[in-house]
Amino acid sequence: MNTTSIDYSINKLGFWSAIIALVSTVISLFLPLDAPAGYATEHVDRVAWLTANRGVFISSWVNQIFAMLSLSGIFMAVAWRVALSSPVRGIVAAMVALLSVMAFLVPKFSAVWTLPILADTITAGAVGADMADSLLLIMNVTIPFSLYTTFDYLGFWLYAVFALLVAIPMFQGSLSSKITGVALGLYGLIYHVFLVALFIGEIAPVDINTAFLSPAYLLGIVIIAMLINFKAAMASES
Repeated sequence: MNTTSIDYSINKLGFWSAIIALVSTVISLFLPLDAPAGYATEHVDRVAWLTANRGVFISSWVNQIFAMLSLSGIFMAVAWRVALSSPVRGIVAAMVALLSVMAFLVPKFSAVWTLPILADTITAGAVGADMADSLLLIMNVTIPFSLYTTFDYLGFWLYAVFALLVAIPMFQGSLSSKITGVALGLYGLIYHVFLVALFIGEIAPVDINTAFLSPAYLLGIVIIAMLINFKAAMASES
């Protein structure tokens, strides 16, 4: 397999990853990731909601797994693009993207596998209900200082590191590459500014979700820009 065919295959991976990312993002607008009141929901009410909405909850987080994997596919294709001109930077960026997959996969798989079982066990008062109750508190999907959200924010921080690694090289390409570079650069910078603000006590726990998830809208720009970019690259290589 020559370099041209490898480039085409990777651009095709990136293109379809972008399509899946867009579709899963739209789907996520209609699927709840937690009880309606989110952060403010009392534990007993969250348990009742999880039990009553088991299927919807699992579907929501399965969709999140697809969204995360597809975005990672885009990132890997971007890392390949960067590696063509900056091999070391591209390799490090690819490693960071792979680490983010593991950071995100742990909590998201837990949401699909563990959390519904914990809620059912608590509701039924079955063997292990006390332990299940404690674990569900620790694995709360919304409270920003739970073990669950710690893994999630680790994943987003790795996204920010990846963004800073590839932003400048991507800015040197086509218009869609430049847009991607600007969006990723802003995402990486904003996330790290918020991180410093959190460490020095400028962001209250109740505001963490809003502060750290708001820059993720920039990733939507990356998805659309790279969809155009991958399609153009495929057309030029066919």
